[in-house]
Amino acid sequence: MGGEFAAVCGVGFEPVGQVFGACVYNIGYVGASGCAGGWSGRDLGPARALTRVSGQGGFGVRPLVQAMYEVRQKAIGRMTAECAALGGHGIVGVSLTFGEFSFGGLELQAIGTAVRGAGAPAPPHPFSSDLSGQDFAKLIRAGWVPVGLAVGISVGARHDDWQTSRTTARGAPNAEVDGYTELVNMARQDARVQLTADVARMGAEGVVVSAIDLQVHDRECPSPAHSRDHFAEVTIIGTAIARFSSGAVAPAGSLAILSLDPQRRQTARSGPPGRVTVVHSS
Repeated sequence: MGGEFAAVCGVGFEPVGQVFGACVYNIGYVGASGCAGGWSGRDLGPARALTRVSGQGGFGVRPLVQAMYEVRQKAIGRMTAECAALGGHGIVGVSLTFGEFSFGGLELQAIGTAVRGAGAPAPPHPFSSDLSGQDFAKLIRAGWVPVGLAVGISVGARHDDWQTSRTTARGAPNAEVDGYTELVNMARQDARVQLTADVARMGAEGVVVSAIDLQVHDRECPSPAHSRDHFAEVTIIGTAIARFSSGAVAPAGSLAILSLDPQRRQTARSGPPGRVTVVHSS
């Protein structure tokens, strides 16, 4: 903790307090009904490839995906409001955790450290970042600033087809299960597309990815007998970032101020805007 404190102070910021946001929710309606892959008794012969993802229209789970976004945004928004009340410029070291709630449902907690730039007025919308104090300092010294936490979520589904069933049957030889590979790859790629859209919505230029979570489960398909639907839920979280200088190292004690308003930042930036850059943190 002492190292993080020193790193934050070394680039002209100071901690002002711990901030917290939470949201308790229950998923009662996911939107999908019937077979996730769209199988019907009219299909003849070996089933066609039946992998679908939420970002491409999917299979009717938009209410579920919207709820997954909203619960994160509410928790982060409440944490950010606490930061603003303290006069902070932003939040570093944000941690997002899920857990079961005592009375039912799930609780998402967002907790981090509010920081303030010494001698500078607070911006209208504080930034949020899950970077550690040391990584935050490295980002500032490299000429970049955090804009906000970016999230990409995708839910993919695949109905059993004859090839997948044969490959996973008892006594089957060692072999890749092409259907499952396709399911997780398509869900991950769709989550990256949603993450990129979230970064662009913030007016940022890149993102430092900190976590990619994959959860898989299956269920008995309600349409054909003795078959199953398989699901992959992918969540990507990172810190959206924007450049405020050409990359020159900021001298100790100085503070670069960047407007968090996307239109003002776009006007001030010289040259045409570049594409979103995805960086994976170590």
